[in-house]
Amino acid sequence: MGYIWDQLRQAIPLITSGNAYILNIVWVTIKVAVISTAVASVIGLPIGLALGLGRFRGRRALHILANAGLALPPVLVGVAVLILLLPRGAFGSLQIEFTLYAVYVAQTILALPYIVALTPAAIRGLPPGLLAQARALGAGRLQLSLLALREAKIGVIAAVIAALGATLSEVGAVVIVGGNIQGHDQTLASAALMLINNDANYPGALAVGLVLLALILVLIAVLTVLQQRTSGIHLRFRTG
Repeated sequence: MGYIWDQLRQAIPLITSGNAYILNIVWVTIKVAVISTAVASVIGLPIGLALGLGRFRGRRALHILANAGLALPPVLVGVAVLILLLPRGAFGSLQIEFTLYAVYVAQTILALPYIVALTPAAIRGLPPGLLAQARALGAGRLQLSLLALREAKIGVIAAVIAALGATLSEVGAVVIVGGNIQGHDQTLASAALMLINNDANYPGALAVGLVLLALILVLIAVLTVLQQRTSGIHLRFRTG
């Protein structure tokens, strides 16, 4: 225990002193997480709505695939993306391998299943008959989608935060597609890996880990506040 406290005493000043290295990787981590989650949300929400509201053949199979995507190995995603982006790969002409753009692509793929799988689950948790009543009152497809998003907003927000949390803590795919280049595309999680494996810098790795934990705790706090402020389900839309 004494050794742990000794490492902790060395780690804390690195955080409180505004260490330039830590500040840089915090910024890169937040930027990667926010951009990747935003892109995943833009792509995934329409798919999630279709799975939650649609009545088409194969919907259940697609939902199973989306759920399976939650367990998608990040290392496999990293390897697949890198192969596609290498000069001889299908997208080699983009020349973005070992760059921050490659990290965005890999992280978006990893965040997408959270949006696609959890959005229809949130919609199906709505009170029975709510959406049927909206259809009976003449709600169109767009109105129905907006209604479902509004009434299931806590579940949808939880899906987005889960995706954001996954992108914050991911390391395998980041290292593979980005190269873990210091000051360029290194994130908090990949920095901790480098500090341990290459430098045996335990106080630095502990400081980075504590900052990462703090960011994740902020996400949980945001979700809790949103849940507490949400009350009831209100059916409001125009018919015409």
